[in-house]
Amino acid sequence: AMEAVCARFVSQKISKTRWRPLPAAALQPPDLFATGSWDNEDNRISIWSVGDLGNVGLSGEYQGEPQLLCDIRHNGDVMDMQFLDQERIVVASSTGTVTVFRHHQNNQTLSANQRWEKAHYHVDRDTSCGGAACTGVICNNPEIVTVGEDGRINLFRADQKDAVQTIDNADSSTLHAVTFLRTTEILTVNSIGQLKIWDLRQQRNEPSQIFSLTGDRVPLHCVDRHPNQQHIVATGGQDGMLSIWDIRQGTMPVSLLNAHEAEMWEVHFHPSNPDHLFTCSEDGSLWHWDTSTDISEKPSFLHQGGRSTTYFSHNTINQSVVSAWLSNDPTKDRMEITNLISNQTLSVNSLDILGPCLVYGTDAEAIYVNRQLFA
Repeated sequence: AMEAVCARFVSQKISKTRWRPLPAAALQPPDLFATGSWDNEDNRISIWSVGDLGNVGLSGEYQGEPQLLCDIRHNGDVMDMQFLDQERIVVASSTGTVTVFRHHQNNQTLSANQRWEKAHYHVDRDTSCGGAACTGVICNNPEIVTVGEDGRINLFRADQKDAVQTIDNADSSTLHAVTFLRTTEILTVNSIGQLKIWDLRQQRNEPSQIFSLTGDRVPLHCVDRHPNQQHIVATGGQDGMLSIWDIRQGTMPVSLLNAHEAEMWEVHFHPSNPDHLFTCSEDGSLWHWDTSTDISEKPSFLHQGGRSTTYFSHNTINQSVVSAWLSNDPTKDRMEITNLISNQTLSVNSLDILGPCLVYGTDAEAIYVNRQLFA
């Protein structure tokens, strides 16, 4: 299945990759994606087309690498990036500013459509060095929620100049990521291993619930919610572990899975096929967690209740890892994990999945597109 992967070297470190969402009724595979860069003198937001889909080689592989449609300069490192709709992309900067860029498809240009200067800041907004990195953004058009190093949560609305709501001292530590649980509730993860739920209807500075990894207070870097079962949440952090939480019960993860050997930067459930989950790491790996095999035989790993111990047998021959849960008959409870990248050494910073397509970006100054994930 390796032939389906196209690489493009871009001479900048890629911090974020995102598919443009497809229109609701669309049947075609995704065709455009955006990237953001970091740690370069001149960071950029770029829009790419996936290349020539119609042109298939003799052995069934796609011809052509991703093509750059347009790009625009970005002030600071791109810390996070989300499409608001088909045309607008919300970008979080290390300077604390949040910018909405518009992709003009008629003439293939990008322009800054809206900007909230220093949405995140230390001490006070007016000091020159006051900006605090905006670390995470999530959109539910027209609403945009941002979190930052300053422990602040902002709720913006596209086309409104000022924040609709700000929770100033939401957290005393850095907030690293945020996701919507439902339209009025968000979930944040922070640098001391906590998940917090915030009800945006309550105009308060207190979370409605707090969950935490026991013991080491390992910083959590990323979070994603199961697309159909909103009580199931996956997080990843500095120790590379994957944690699965059921926010209806308890304050600790349902399961902790040995995963990467270094920081996990992103975790994503497949949006339409959530038995599949994807994680990427500083250690240069990108893992596909597949719980769909033998579904009749076993309870899905997301419904394990209290059984939170996992044994791994490392099978180096095909670079996949099979995890068996503790149960009366462990051989029945199987989950297959495959590393989709061979011998990558530098960090895989970001991934996104839509339909059969995966896009990821690395510190090796390259973007990769896999258009046959389930081939």
